[in-house]
Amino acid sequence: MVLDTGSDIVWIQCAPCTKCYSQTDPVFDPTKSRSFANIPCVSPMCRRLDSPGCSTKKQICLYQVSYGDGSFTVGEFSTETLTFRGTRVDRVMLGCGHDNEGLFVGAAGLLGLGRGGLSFPSQMGRLFNRKFSYCLVDRSASSKPSSMVFGDSAISRTAQFTPMLSNPKVDTFYYVELLGISVGGTLVSGISPSLFKLDSTGNGGVIIDSGTSVTRLTRPAYVALRDAFRAGASNLKQGPEFSLFDTCFDLSGKTEVKVPTVVLHFRGADVSLPASNYLIPVDNSGSFCFAFAGTMSGLSIIGNIQQQGFRVVYDLAASRVGFAPRGCA
Repeated sequence: MVLDTGSDIVWIQCAPCTKCYSQTDPVFDPTKSRSFANIPCVSPMCRRLDSPGCSTKKQICLYQVSYGDGSFTVGEFSTETLTFRGTRVDRVMLGCGHDNEGLFVGAAGLLGLGRGGLSFPSQMGRLFNRKFSYCLVDRSASSKPSSMVFGDSAISRTAQFTPMLSNPKVDTFYYVELLGISVGGTLVSGISPSLFKLDSTGNGGVIIDSGTSVTRLTRPAYVALRDAFRAGASNLKQGPEFSLFDTCFDLSGKTEVKVPTVVLHFRGADVSLPASNYLIPVDNSGSFCFAFAGTMSGLSIIGNIQQQGFRVVYDLAASRVGFAPRGCA
């Protein structure tokens, strides 16, 4: 399943498919499960959905979720037993998706790890003390697997922590306070904390999202960061833009290069990114791009490319997010 800290609903593809994308394992067939149960429309569980539906024929609860990239899933809201490495969790509320379209290729579904009431951590609450963490290995270079830990052992001893902020308007996202960014050891002057402020109306702010790949910063912050990086990397041969990246380099024929350091300064935690977390290969011929992008929305998102190799700790009990470097070992 896709691990997504930017959404809440847990769902899997279910037979019979109206429209399913291709997944690696066989599609789950609820008729073959003794523990699977539909949720009736009149159930309070159904009313916990943001936009619940009801099938008139069977009077069972329906769900739908759409994501920022246009992907969506639609189906029956139900309960089922999930087993993780021998740990059984009964009656987890999840979507049984019969129409699932978008960028989910290969995965059987999505594990919603957000802060909302229907997310997996919220449903499990007491079972693992409202703590979990993951470490994502470098997708292009690693033979080690990524890992996910639930419970007290999710807290890494080497993690630096930053307080989790709450947005009264949106309960799903993990907001953190980003104060500034350094390039090559110098604070970027055009980036002030006000660019990342979560205001009283629920706009702006910075979230940590495992389900977004490239970090998006509000446009003025991105432009300042990019210009500082370009200035520090002026020794490198520039390459053409690629997809959403406007700052790319032709490193063909080089075995190693020196690049400016990039450090994200959160309140209480300075996260120093390895070069592979911000200069990423985009082809097989030596083109690398600076893996940040701007956004016209006020919301900035720290994506999973920037999280690679860190154990990212979500400690809801203490309302904090932690970052432990080299956390995948």
